[in-house]
Amino acid sequence: MQKNSKVKWMVEVAMLSAVAMALMLLEFPLPFIAPPFYELDFSEVPVLVGAFALGPVAGVAIEGIKVLLNLAINGTITAGVGETANFLVGIAFVLPAGLIYKQKKTKKTAIIGMTVGGTVMAIFSCFVNAYMLIPAYGAAMGLEISTFVKMAAEIHSGIDSLFEMVLFCVLPFNLIKVILVSALTTFLYKHISPILKGRN
Repeated sequence: MQKNSKVKWMVEVAMLSAVAMALMLLEFPLPFIAPPFYELDFSEVPVLVGAFALGPVAGVAIEGIKVLLNLAINGTITAGVGETANFLVGIAFVLPAGLIYKQKKTKKTAIIGMTVGGTVMAIFSCFVNAYMLIPAYGAAMGLEISTFVKMAAEIHSGIDSLFEMVLFCVLPFNLIKVILVSALTTFLYKHISPILKGRN
């Protein structure tokens, strides 16, 4: 019985990872917020669903498998730095949300978890972008950091430093993502979770 439960858990994690990877491919920019190389996707929705229905460990596993699948299909231009950053930012969102929801499985707790996780993720992503992603993309494309700052300044004319780019582009971009992903997860979870486990 325990073996069957473990196999089912693994199958469900694999299925949610595949859905998450597919959603990663359906990305789109928010040109009024951030430069076009920042693209929004909804791949965190199945990750959050998994973290809530199957536990925080499942959320981490789904996030990791999603990134690895995308890396295998699309490759990398940043020697894996971009993918590592994507994983870390995703975990910063999903893990706190999953841990908080695990304590008391109610809609209110889920919303609190996504709020806390989303806040952690939005702040953490600023540091990841400033010290990992933007330098990695710059090195991969042979561009100076100032080039990205200029791209941001075309959207928000007052930007003239990396710090201001992160504050006025990266932070709002990720807050919008958190709001949209959280709203979609809240709507879909009650329909999907019974199919997944029936023990949430």
